[in-house]
Amino acid sequence: MDPIMIVVGVLALVVMVFIFRSPAKTMRLLGTGTIRLTIGVLFLFFFNVFGGSIGLHIPINVFTVLVSSILGLFGVTSLAAIHIFIL
Repeated sequence: MDPIMIVVGVLALVVMVFIFRSPAKTMRLLGTGTIRLTIGVLFLFFFNVFGGSIGLHIPINVFTVLVSSILGLFGVTSLAAIHIFIL
């Protein structure tokens, strides 16, 4: 990993601790965000596995992962609808 990215990550963590005033709250927020991102990626992966048989594919990139992690299953269905009706 690039050393600059590590320094930026540590600085972002320190800034979050100063903003939220509690290391426990910061770690809980980061943990919740990581879990939601993981679930979003899994939703997209399983959609691509099962949707591939009917010709649907949603690329896994930053935008689609953010949409699926914030909106959950509704986000994945919205991305599928965009793929079907717009693209």
